[in-house]
Amino acid sequence: MTPLQRLAELGITVPVPMPPVATYVAVSIAGNLVTVSGQLPAIDGKVAVTGKLGMNVSLEEGQHAARLCLINVLAQLEAALPGGLASITKIIRLGGFIAATPEFSQHAVVMNGASDLAVAVFGDVGRHARSTIGVASLPLDAAVEVEGLFYLG
Repeated sequence: MTPLQRLAELGITVPVPMPPVATYVAVSIAGNLVTVSGQLPAIDGKVAVTGKLGMNVSLEEGQHAARLCLINVLAQLEAALPGGLASITKIIRLGGFIAATPEFSQHAVVMNGASDLAVAVFGDVGRHARSTIGVASLPLDAAVEVEGLFYLG
């Protein structure tokens, strides 16, 4: 089963990728490595989950935001790679940035929203290294941002 078929099975349609919100490219390819710039929890080009974990965003909303971010990472890959998501032979790393209060400490649980989806879509190929960092704020007041490093085989 292809990643697109798995996404469809999960009821997820790959959206049109959101254009960069500043001066950078969404996808950078160097040899067999593909880096996707941080993606926000956007739906139809609009940030869907804003605010801070530990203040006005619940843990469940944060996990949903991380999942949306990964869907947008996948949309960038599908659009940028000639073979789309089927070209990915390994998710090397995901990085998560969680807008949170200083007291919030469940960043890893929030980021599981992205990581669990990566494994659901790619199986063992989707198992990855990861960093999850709490930050004071994110672009457009997004609650979560997710970036990734991928290998093309």
